[in-house]
Amino acid sequence: MNAATSFGLCGAALVGIGSYGFITNPKPLRKILAFNLLGNGVFLLFGAIARRVATAGLGGDPVPQAMVITAIVVAFAATAMAVALVLRLFEETGQASLSSDDPGRASTDRGNA
Repeated sequence: MNAATSFGLCGAALVGIGSYGFITNPKPLRKILAFNLLGNGVFLLFGAIARRVATAGLGGDPVPQAMVITAIVVAFAATAMAVALVLRLFEETGQASLSSDDPGRASTDRGNA
């Protein structure tokens, strides 16, 4: 097994774990972390595919590298925005969850503010 294959398998494992975490975790911060894990797995898969093409004798292409670097920057910005939204949700409702156990709690907290 060469390096490109092992990176591809690791990327596929990250995508699987990230997908599972994104689907099963109800908390927003855990969903953000799982989505980042999924995205990093996609980046790793994309890099492994580009490396495999380069080792096949077709020459290295700088476009996949530029796309992965751009995607990393966009993922960082999206993560920062998602964390800011979760912080705003926590400031408004007092909990960092979209579902509440007590439906009347959010309305009574707003009345006191």
